[in-house]
Parts: sequence; C-alpha cells; structure tokens
Amino acid sequence: MSGSTSESCQGRASMTSPRVSGLLLHPTSLPGRYGIGDLGVEAHRFLDFLEQAGQRVWQVLPLGPTGYGDSPYQCFSAMAGNPLLVSPERLVQDGWLEQRDLEPLAALPVGTSDFDQVIAPRRDLLVRAFARFDAQAMTAQREALDAFCAEHAWWLDDFSLFMALKEAHGMRAWTSWPGPLRDRAPGALEDARRQHAAACRRHQFVQWQFFAHWRALRDAAAAREITLMGDMPIFVAHDSADVWAHRDQFDLRADGAPRVVAGVPPDYFSATGQLWGNPLYRWDRMKADDFSWWIGRMRMTLALVDQIRLDHFRGFVAYWEVPGDATTAASGVWQRGPGGDLLAAVSAALGPLPIVAENLGFITPDVEDLRTRHGLPGMAILQFAFGTDPQAPDFLPHNFTRDRVAYTGTHDNDTMIGWARGGAGESARSPDDVARERRYAEAYLDASGDDLAWAAIRGVLASVADTAIIPVQDVLGLGSDARMNVPGRASGNWRWRLQPGALKGPHASGLRRLADLYGRLPPSRQTFAVASRTEAAPAST
Repeated sequence: MSGSTSESCQGRASMTSPRVSGLLLHPTSLPGRYGIGDLGVEAHRFLDFLEQAGQRVWQVLPLGPTGYGDSPYQCFSAMAGNPLLVSPERLVQDGWLEQRDLEPLAALPVGTSDFDQVIAPRRDLLVRAFARFDAQAMTAQREALDAFCAEHAWWLDDFSLFMALKEAHGMRAWTSWPGPLRDRAPGALEDARRQHAAACRRHQFVQWQFFAHWRALRDAAAAREITLMGDMPIFVAHDSADVWAHRDQFDLRADGAPRVVAGVPPDYFSATGQLWGNPLYRWDRMKADDFSWWIGRMRMTLALVDQIRLDHFRGFVAYWEVPGDATTAASGVWQRGPGGDLLAAVSAALGPLPIVAENLGFITPDVEDLRTRHGLPGMAILQFAFGTDPQAPDFLPHNFTRDRVAYTGTHDNDTMIGWARGGAGESARSPDDVARERRYAEAYLDASGDDLAWAAIRGVLASVADTAIIPVQDVLGLGSDARMNVPGRASGNWRWRLQPGALKGPHASGLRRLADLYGRLPPSRQTFAVASRTEAAPAST
C-alpha cells in the first residue's frame, strides 16, 4: 500500500450517499483461531456480511500498536499499524510462514482477546516471518520493502528505532532510558541505529505487512461499495514514538515526564472525571510550525480509511488540563485549544475533511459553532436520550438533525440490553436512574426486554440522521458481558470477540430490510419501499 494522498482522495470521492447505515466492530473483535481478530479471512467474511445486510459503513477503533492497558486509544504510534492485526494466514499465503508455524497459536482463547496470552506468541510469529523474508526474499520483494520504507521514512524511521529501543530496555517507557537516548542525542541515535539495525528492519517489515493486509481489506470493501470509518484520538500516548521524537511539541518537563495531562471533568461515566494521562500539546509551537505533525497524522489516517471519527472534538476548543501528578481528573481546569486554526491548516493541505466530530460530554456553543462552520457532522447516542443530562433531548430520534451520525451506543457504552438491565461500570447511574430511564426507553421505543435492542436499531435507522451506526453487540442482543470498554477502568477492557457463526442470515435480512425501508440503500437497490409504493399507487385511467 502506498498510502498516498491521491489514493486517500480517491476513496473519499466515492463515499457514501446521503443516507447510509453501518456497523461498529473493531478488527480485534473478529472471530478466528489465532487468539485475536486480525485482517485475514474473518475480516473479509465480515465485509460479506455487511454487503448482505445492506450496510455501507464499517466503523473501527484506532488501528495503532496498543500499549498501556491494551487500549487502542493509547498507542506506541499515531502513524503505525497494530502488529497484532497482521494476518497469520496471509503470511502463510505469501510464503513468509509455513502452516506448521501457526500450531502454537491453536491453544489461544477463541472467545476473548486475551492480550496477555496473545502478544508474545504473535510477536514470535512475526519474528519468524521476518527471518524467512531476510533469508529468502527475492530482489523485487526487498525493493518493495525499501520503497515502502522510503515513502514512510518521515515517521517509520523514528517508530522502528523507538520499538527496537523499547525491546532492548525491557519495554520500559522511554523516559527511563539512558539520558542520551531519552533526549535523542545525535551520536547516541546514530550508534543505536547501527546496533539495532536488524530489529529496526524487522519492525519496518511488520509495518509493510500491516499496510499490505489493510490495503487488501480496503480494496475488498470498496468493491462492495462499503466505506471504512476510522477513529482518531485527539491525544497520543506519552510512551509513544510521537512524543519521544517531537518533545518540543508536547508540554513536558526536562526529564520528559508530562507537566500536565489530559482528562475530562466528572460526567455521565465517572463521578471523579476521567484521568487519561496523555501529555498535552504545546499548541503555540504547533501553530508556529503550521501544524505539520497534525497534517502528517491526518494524511496517514486518510490513507487507511474513508472517514474519520475525531475523538473528543471539544478539546480543539477547550481541553481539561490536569496536573501531571494528580490521581483523579477532578482538579483540572479548562484551557483554550487551537480552535479553527488547526482545521483550517489541515483543510488547506489536504482538502475537505471527511470528519465526524465526537461532540459528546460538556459541549458549549463555541464547540458547535466550530463544528458547523467546518461542515462536520456530529454524533447522537440513543442511550443518552433517556437520562437527565442537558443534552438528552438532542439524542431523541425525533430531535435528530441530518448532520448527525446516530448510534444506539458506542464502544464506550454498555450494550443496549446491558444498559436497560442496569449497566456495567457506570457509577453515576443509581438504581432509580436505571429504572426511570428504562421505563422511558420502553415507552418511547414501544418495546421491552430483549426486544429493546432491535427497537433501538429501528429507531436510529428510521431517524432523519444521514448516517446510522450500530455496534454488532446490539445486533446480537447481547448483555453487559459483551461491553467493549468501561471509561475510567484501567484494565479488563477491549477483550470482547464475536463468536464464530454468531452473525446469521436473519441478522443480515433484518438489517437489510430496515436499511431498505428507511432509505439507507442506494435507490437502485431499494426493493421493499419501492414495491410498497407501487402497490399503493392508484391504477392509471
């Protein structure tokens, strides 16, 4: 995959028609025999299901190499792909592995993504694949890798060295490395590149494979007229190649530790707020540099996906700054963000931005003004419609506007059934809150019990919102044990996996019927609504 801007623009030019619907499922949640979902056979089968179900968008979470807590929102790089998503099956097909190399993975869990058990054997597999490439690759294959490395050198050189150094230092954070490496002394970096040349080359090979596997998936999606919606966290992890290589653009102390960190104030999810711990940007320096790092980041993401959900959009107007040594986010203060300057710079460099603004939480008029001035759709979460939050009325389907991406819930929500039964991990909801909200939802959706999930799906797809996205867990009517993430909980997240064969024909036909009924199929593919109108038309005279 070249990852060029021209390819990105081509993908965006063929984006969705005004009314579409799709499903939310991260690739790690796909089924499969190798311990975690990846970009292999099951990913392509999921595209088949989307096509059968009349769904035209596949939304995923961030695709980077996960670090702390296995969270896709805390990655070792904002540019790189997650090695765990590289398909073992395709490595066999391409000759970099043999089928017998996959045998050690057979004992890994199939019902959950257990990162503690998966990381080491999947890493060993990639080490073995690179060794075979290094020993057996043809000249053309080596030249292809060289070309990939040259095109992506602006981020890949730093990332590959960063990962090689992390391995050499027991995966410890870069702030604990010897001072010359921590501070990127030129002589120390030159020595490190020589000493760890083989490891750097291995990490470059793995990235080459990730981008090739993703490109195959994206091409398969485009052939089915399915667009891919990615996810971009506003902040990056402190222990990342981005912060290590661009220290001047982050608010750090002399030793590299964050002076202040990101979070959000107390909200629906947490009574003490959420302490994310990400370092905050030096927006003044980024602006002086014409936001070049952000332009590169956005370009890379748009080389992978057709549309981006920009997480925590309100942080571009004002962000919650918490002292670096705080234990909760309650002691934070609001600070002013870059506002429209950033979006204007990125748009000038890349053209119109296919961004969905995650405008949830404490949203002020200036946040909505920034969103609407740049023509960015916002979000609406049906689960939030039935509570007492000031935004709740906006999340009722009869109050949606077209410029919304409407959800039953997101990766941060409980499943619809779990929410109705009392929720998991949401300390802000008392039993009385749960009962009251459930009664309101049942009355509004005219459904109860296990029927509530599909009633919610119908409510979202029937709405005027141009785009509707449904988590796969709600399609299956699953409870709280299928929840992907509990915000504020440090561990135990991101583990849910789709069971083999769980998505069946009735799920596909049910989704397709709703997409047809509510105008979310292309006009040429609409059948039920067109037939019904024809049947109802008066006979000609």
